[in-house]
Amino acid sequence: MGTIKTTNIETITGSGTLTLGQSGETISVPSGATLDLSNAIQTGVGGVNTPAFLVRRSSNQSISDATGTKIQFDTEVYDSASAFDSSSNYRFTVPSGQAGKYYFYGTVTISSEADSANVNSQVYIYKNGSIIAQYENNNNGNYPRTMAIPYTYSETLSVGDYIEVYGYCDVSTGTGPAIVGETTRHKSTFGGFKIIE
Repeated sequence: MGTIKTTNIETITGSGTLTLGQSGETISVPSGATLDLSNAIQTGVGGVNTPAFLVRRSSNQSISDATGTKIQFDTEVYDSASAFDSSSNYRFTVPSGQAGKYYFYGTVTISSEADSANVNSQVYIYKNGSIIAQYENNNNGNYPRTMAIPYTYSETLSVGDYIEVYGYCDVSTGTGPAIVGETTRHKSTFGGFKIIE
């Protein structure tokens, strides 16, 4: 094995592709050496936070009083792996080859509608049909009509695991509550992405 000592390596023509090594070989950077890519255009280096998705509710969804109800996020803002079902099951399912740690986030806006009193609003995150996280706003007698509940959660998932979001609202009087949605603004949302490990 020989050692090449030089200060610069370029292609003969000054453009094109410069290849180091061949298939089956490992390019090693020794301990104490620095690979400085700060001025380079980097492609295929490091990990990516995908699959990634963001969905929202496009209009109000009526829910039963004091009953946890799956939120039907029916509009995709983006969905890198087509892993969110926005037409029937309203869930994110981990695609093949994408097991790992995921971070989820969003905001659910819940309204008691009409003139009823929003006593207690909650958001649940379900994994494979069971609650794994709960977020609550108990208004303790000071009953606003509408309440926005932000949430974040991280979970280790296997291929085929699925995540859903449920909303809950207990009203004291009046008509049943609703998950607030709108066509032009994001009032109730659900997003997530795989964490680089």
